[in-house]
This record gives sequence, C-alpha cells and structure tokens, in this order.
Amino acid sequence: MTFFERFAQVCNTIENIKGSLEITSVVAGFFREVSDEELPIVTRFIMGHIFPVWSNKESGIGPNILYSAISRTSSLPLKRIEKLVKETGDIGIASEKAIRSGKTHLSFFEGEEKLSITEVYSRFEKISGLEGKGSQDTKIKNLQYLFSSAKPEEITFLSRLSIEELRIGVGEGIVRNAIAEAFDVSRELVERGVLLTNDMGLVAVTAKKEGQTGLEKLGVVINRPLKMMLAQIGPGINETVKEMGQVAVEWKFDGARVQIHKEGNEVKIFSRKLEDVTLSLPDLVGSVMSKVSAASTILDGEAVAIGKDKRPMAFQEILRRFRRKYDISATSIDIPLHLNLFDILYLDGESLIDLPLFERRKKLEEACDRSILADQTLTNDPLIVEKVYKEALTAGHEGVMLKNPGSLYSPGKRGKNWLKLKPIMETLDLVVVGGEWGEGRRTRTIGSYLLACRDPDTDKLLPIGRVATGINDEQLQEMTNLFKDLIISENSNHLEFEPKIIFEVAFEEIQKSTNYGSGYALRFPRLVNMRSDKSLEDSDSIERVEQLYIGQK
Repeated sequence: MTFFERFAQVCNTIENIKGSLEITSVVAGFFREVSDEELPIVTRFIMGHIFPVWSNKESGIGPNILYSAISRTSSLPLKRIEKLVKETGDIGIASEKAIRSGKTHLSFFEGEEKLSITEVYSRFEKISGLEGKGSQDTKIKNLQYLFSSAKPEEITFLSRLSIEELRIGVGEGIVRNAIAEAFDVSRELVERGVLLTNDMGLVAVTAKKEGQTGLEKLGVVINRPLKMMLAQIGPGINETVKEMGQVAVEWKFDGARVQIHKEGNEVKIFSRKLEDVTLSLPDLVGSVMSKVSAASTILDGEAVAIGKDKRPMAFQEILRRFRRKYDISATSIDIPLHLNLFDILYLDGESLIDLPLFERRKKLEEACDRSILADQTLTNDPLIVEKVYKEALTAGHEGVMLKNPGSLYSPGKRGKNWLKLKPIMETLDLVVVGGEWGEGRRTRTIGSYLLACRDPDTDKLLPIGRVATGINDEQLQEMTNLFKDLIISENSNHLEFEPKIIFEVAFEEIQKSTNYGSGYALRFPRLVNMRSDKSLEDSDSIERVEQLYIGQK
C-alpha cells in the first residue's frame, strides 16, 4: 500500500525540477514503486486528473466547495480563505497555510493512521456520485475528512488535485515516456496503446505485467471512446489536389462531432470531449437503431441542428442539446439533430483504423443507411472540389474537408491527411486562464479574457493574449456568471480561472512578443465561439502556434 504522503513527496520533488528528462525519471521511479491496483490511479493523479478521460465521472468539486471544506477544517472564516488564495495565488499553498494556522491546537504525530492513495481516490469517487438535495454539504464533509486526515505536506497537493489543477508540469508526453522507461518498453507502443484505448492506466498496467507483447495486443474497445482524428487548415484547393492527387471531398458541417458506439440494442454517443452524451440525444439514438444495420460498430460523424429554414442552426443551439438533462423531448423538437456519418472505426469485432479511408468508406456504406451518411466525392479535378465547396457554403456550412483516400485513421492526430478549407480568418482553440473586470458600461462584468495555448509535453499553459471583442452585452453577462464559479484568485481587477473553458478565437496575425509566456501574441483577436464541446487536451498547442506563425511568413 502506498500512502498519499509519498505522492505528495514526489510532486514536491517534481515541482523543483526544470528538466523534462529528470522529471520523467522521477515519475518512472514512482510508477515502479506502486502496486498494480494503484498504478492506474497514479498515472492520472500525477497529471492532475482523478478519473479516466473516457469516464463520464466528474469530480464535482469547484472552488466554492473547496473553500468551504478548508474553512470548516481550519475553523477559519470563508473570507479569510478567499483572502489567502488571493495573497498566495495558489489554492494549494493557501489551503496548507489555512489548515496549519487553524490546527495549532492539534498535533500531527507519528503513528496516526495515514491516508493511502486508494483511499483518496475512493473518497473522490464517492464525491463524484453525489447529486441532489444536500449533496453539496456531503461533498464538503468528505473533503473535510480528507483534509483532517492529511498531514500538512499533503494538503497542498490534495487541494490542487481536488479541482484537478496539480500544476507540477507533468503532461501526457511525460507520463507516456515514464511508462516506457519504468517498464522498459517502446515509447511508440505506449503512445499507440494510449491512442487506441484512451486509457493511460490500462497501458501502464499492461506494460508492467505483459511488456511489449501485451502492448502490441491492445486495440480498439467497443463502448470505450478513442480520440478522434483531427484536421488541419489546408493551403488551398489547387495545392491540396496537386499534393494528394486524388482527394475525398466532404462538406465541413457546422455541427458538433460525435463518436457512436453500437453493440446489439445498446447505443452510446460520445462528444468531441469524449463525454457520454447519450441521454441528451434520444433522437440520434433512434436514428442509429433504425438506420445502422451492423451489430457492433464504432462510427464517426457530425450532428447538425437543422432549423425550419432547412439551414444549420447556430453552434450554441447544438450545445444546448448536448448539455440538456431535463425536458429533453421538448428540446429535441425545438432543436432537431441530423446525423452525418463520415467514418467507421470498428465493425463486428474487427478494428478498421488500419484500413485506408476508401476501404473504410465502403464498409460504412454497407453498415449504414445512406440517409445518415455525409456525401463524399472522389476527384482529382480542382473545379469539382470548388463546386462542392460553394455548395457547402451556400447550404450554410463551414466549407469542405479534403481527405487522402489512402489515409489510415489516426486517433488524436492532426496531420496532412485530413485538411479543412474555410473562408474565414484563421482560428485557434485557446484555454481561458484569466480575465479582468470591465470598465464603464462593462463594470460588474468580466470585460476581457486572458488566453493560453498548451505545451503538450509539460501540460503547462502559455499565455498568448487577451480577447475582448466579438462579445455582445448579453454574452458578457452569461460568461461572467459562468466564470465567477471558476475564479481561483483575484488581485485588484485581475482574475485567475480554473482552466476549464476553451475559446475559439479568430485573429489577423500572430506576432512575436515578450509580453506573454508563449513568446507570441495575437493581432486583432476576436471571439468566434465558446467551445464547451472541447476539453483542455483539444486546445491548440504551442507547436500549432509556431507552425501558423511560420506559415504566414
């Protein structure tokens, strides 16, 4: 049994290391220490996650619940906790200071029963399942139990972990490399296993118990979503056709990405963030049951909301459907969804991701009724591509996808095999990490938002600029209400948020800048959409920013 105290020691060590290679070695050593039962848990904990990314479980702990638990544990008033957070700028340090000062009448002595890693996880799991009347108070009591049982040196990381903000610079890249180093297996096989199973813990345990042979056997699992293949901006129709030769052209729908798993009479639908949204989309479930003949399959596509004018409704209307938990039937009448499937990843016990796209398309057409399939045109003629492109825009959609017919399905990868063409300014999906209270007519609302891109190796968020345009007065108030619950610290009119929300931001140009941690800044940024369908891992990386910067030159 490994105690949480050991986890805190490892986190503290990592926090004082700058080099990623040294951090990887420390993480690898920790992975070798823990038991088979603990290994899946610590692979998530070390990245600041509690549950597997494919799970629909959520911690259900926000700053308000956390502050209340610290207040009760320390016997300090809530206002004092909030002040400590503002002073330190770190919820972990503030928690430790509060509980240390509030517990001066208690003694932490040798021989006390220690918290184990599995006990901490079990308590978080219990909290995640709490709903309804009185659930908030029960969540606070469970957190209070953890803090009361923890030693001072554990409290910093326990509080950060509870809101899934560990901040020690360990991302997926380091954990993948640490698994390879810990159990002497190929990094490539570890990465392949993670992409196929979407479960770092399963890959770690497989590497430990079965080595390379076990990793090679890992594959697509029905009812466990895998990361979706992604597209990048294409250079243009002529250039793309010249490079690919023949292209598969599809509309780029103005909708929301879905991954559908069907096994017998059971259908599960997962969002772009790999959240289970099945209960909110009964009409799509019905379409799959009546129009998909395959007994067991995984399908990839886009859900589009069609209005009375037969044109796509606003993206935010689609997200209302995905988030809806009550009055679902009425909402499905107001916002009807149409399914447009364009890929198939698994069919009747066989993974298809290593087949070329043109073969997957044949199997998709055999497995599904044509009425729910996205139209696809195979051509090497730029004029035909241009015609499809104009048809898509005329119908109210975003543009076209140009795909390499020979391409394999690469989960989680963004590359040149899938290209998107849109007639709007370039956009980036960026994480909102901070903001400022507005002035003048924007007083009492958050007037601007600090944006950051992601470093995929360290999981650090690198600021790249602020956005304040593209937001009307109604949105200002709605967004202020949303972000108020995500405030971690406040200094004068400057705010720091939990990095939970993704903004799609258009801009005119990327410039070099010493004002932001990324080394870049956006010229004339404008909010396009608040992408609640995307997770932190879906946000754009610093590499993507650098590629766009080089490309614009």
